[in-house]
This record gives sequence, C-alpha cells and structure tokens, in this order.
Amino acid sequence: MARLRIENAVKRFGDAVAVDGVSIDIATGEFVTLVGASGCGKTTLLRMIAGFTKLDGGEIWIDETRVDAVPLRKRNIGFVFQSYALFPTMTVAENIGFSLRLRRRSKTEKAARVAELCALTRLEGLEERYPHELSGGQQQRVALARALAPHPAILLLDEPLSALDAKIRAFLRTEVRAVVKDLGITTVYVTHDQEEALSMSDRVAVMDGGRFQQIGPPMDVYERPAGEFVADFIGTSNRLSGVAENGGVRIDGIGIPVPTPDGISGECTVCLRPEHVKLSGPASGNGWASARIGSFAFLGQNVRVNSQLPGGEMIVADMPTQRWLDLGLSPGDEVRWSAEPDRASVFAKTNAKVPDSEAAGE
Repeated sequence: MARLRIENAVKRFGDAVAVDGVSIDIATGEFVTLVGASGCGKTTLLRMIAGFTKLDGGEIWIDETRVDAVPLRKRNIGFVFQSYALFPTMTVAENIGFSLRLRRRSKTEKAARVAELCALTRLEGLEERYPHELSGGQQQRVALARALAPHPAILLLDEPLSALDAKIRAFLRTEVRAVVKDLGITTVYVTHDQEEALSMSDRVAVMDGGRFQQIGPPMDVYERPAGEFVADFIGTSNRLSGVAENGGVRIDGIGIPVPTPDGISGECTVCLRPEHVKLSGPASGNGWASARIGSFAFLGQNVRVNSQLPGGEMIVADMPTQRWLDLGLSPGDEVRWSAEPDRASVFAKTNAKVPDSEAAGE
C-alpha cells in the first residue's frame, strides 16, 4: 500500500499531446477511477504510471520515491490488462503464481499465496483448469489474482470488465471493489463506463483532451459538474439555452426556478438531469413551461419521456411509471415541465464546442 503522486505528467505522440500536464495526489488505500471517452488519454496515463510508456515531462512518485525513471519491474505495481493476457498453457494456479516463480519464492510460500488469492477471488476448485476452460468472469478474477500475487504497492486496472456482458460486469465490479478494499491497496482504474466509475470509486477523475476536467467524489462530479463537458459526459444531461437574469433563468421565455451562480448573466447553458425534470399535465402555473411529448421509453420503475420545447430544443425527463400511467400521457400530448430547485447547473454561454474527446492517446 502506498501513496501515488503524479506531477505535471506529459506525453506526446508526434505533434499530438495525449497527456497534457496532469497532476493528481492519490492517498494510500484510495480507489481512483480515470474515466473518459476513447482517446482522452486515460490509458496512456495508466501506462505511464506502470512504466510501459515513457514520460515526456513531469514526475511520478510512489511514497517518497520518484519512479518515472525506474524500470517497470522495480516499481512494485500490479497491472490488470483489458485482454487479461493469461498464459494459455498454464493452469489457474500457475498463472496466479507466475510472478512469484520469477521472484524465486519457495514452493510452500507460492502455494500458500495462490490458495489465499483463490479464496479471496472465489476461484477455489478451479486451480487446475486452463484459461479456455473458464468463463470470462473467471478469467477476469484470475488476472486480478495474478496482479495481486506479489503484494504490489499500487494496483492498476485497464478496462478489465469491458469484454463482459452487462449483468456479469455489474456483479464483478462489486467483487473487484470488495477485494481491493479488503486489501487496502491503492488502486487506479480506467474505464469509459460512467456507471462503473460512479459506483466503484472513492474519487473520479474525468479526462478529456489529455487533461483532467474534474476530480472529486462520484456524487460531487454527478451532482455538481465543473463544466458543460462533465455534465454532458457523466450520466444523461439536458443542455438547454437560457437567459440568466435577476438571480434566475428564463428558458423559452419562461422563468424556471433555477438559481444562477454569481457572475453569470445574459445567455447561459442550463444542464439538468432527467430525474430533476418534473412533468405535469397541461394546466398552467408559474414556473412551468410548455412542451410536447415526442416519444417515451419504459425503463421499469421509470418512464423516460422525450419532449420538444416550443423553441425546438429537446428535453428528457424521468418520471415514475405509476405517475405516467395516472396522467395518461401519449406522444403528441402537451405537457408542462419545470425543474427541481437547486438541482440544475448553470454555465456562462460560450461559443466553444463541448469537447468530443478525440485526442491521440487512449
């Protein structure tokens, strides 16, 4: 277990900057997830921490030791690859114990560690099987156990669940989080899946264009995005054009009860989560604007309703299924909508396009 510090790390591929001067301090035992679209620089940064990719600038520290110039094999880092990279001709036990064999540990010590990790990762009874005899979830657990075998100071995971189906992924992310929490190991996890990032992490670092756009606890990142990119990328968000005036916002000429941050006036962008949008029947009322239902999707407990505002913008709202049924709404119906007070994010209007995450690195 160790503290990990990254200071002004830079990586270029030709003229393209994949990682652009990022810094982060990760506490001992903390679980931090790097999340972003393909090409944002998250995998490049992970490989720089591991020692697979050389820095073009900046420093990486583990505790009080600077390691960016230290060879990979001496960094005491465990790495779980996206492809798992298991040895096909080795059994589960041999795969897990491989790094211990390289370190010339005794057979007794190696067998004890393999047994301990098989119990921890629920692989007991599978020790003599080969990778092709395992399910995808079992292979993932073998890869995790192998990375943990030599007692690494830092654990790095590069999209380890991306090849699995949704149900297994949801189950295994809970298992992975439980294993590393039980061990208290400092962990950096890379994913493009926002649900994984929000559900597994102590902190989330949202990347785009090789830079951190926001770092914080999952709930803060979701509820209080630092900018339009984070609001748009993390979860689902309505982005509506408005006018900030007198401490509130007008959308389509209607005053919506959304407080405006100090310093923002005139044209603005209002970001609203679907669960913070309220829908009602066509009855009039202050603070309620009109819209017309375009389509809806049944999601179980909720119905996701897509509606069009008079000005042409679309707004998405999630409402309880029973309320949808009680209102008897259908596509084409006129509705009224409003926002939950204090749940919107308001940003000054700019001409800048929300980043599309097409940098050189992954």
